[in-house]
Amino acid sequence: MTLHDGAGAPPAAAISLAQASAVVDAALARGAELGLAPLTVAVLDPGGHLVALKRADGSGILRAEVATAKAWGVLAMGWPARELVQRAEHNPQFFAALGVLAGGRMLPAAGGVPIRDAAGRLLGAVGISGDASDNDEACAVAAVQAAGLVPWLGT
Repeated sequence: MTLHDGAGAPPAAAISLAQASAVVDAALARGAELGLAPLTVAVLDPGGHLVALKRADGSGILRAEVATAKAWGVLAMGWPARELVQRAEHNPQFFAALGVLAGGRMLPAAGGVPIRDAAGRLLGAVGISGDASDNDEACAVAAVQAAGLVPWLGT
């Protein structure tokens, strides 16, 4: 099931600023707790609009763009980041074309996680950049759960 397939998934709603802020703060706290490299965290609404973004002291200058592109990619394609990565590996020409069509706004890499509410409605996505992609993703999942929301990693 994809994020937007209409096959039983409730329609999208927008993540609130308070929810997005809770996700960002929880992700930064989790990264610090694990001793990870400085993280940058972006939360987007279902339309791909930035709702909240914070970067830890010392986070790299491109991290905001990378975090946003991770979140934007899962929203644009309707697949969790892990599936995007697998599909990109099997069809690199298609994903290269998608990158051009998207104006460089999407990045198929772990660390982008769709956010749903308890009813299954898509609220947006979080993207994290700063450490290894697997660690970015682990912080994203933990942060979404800490905010009382549901991370979607696929069926």
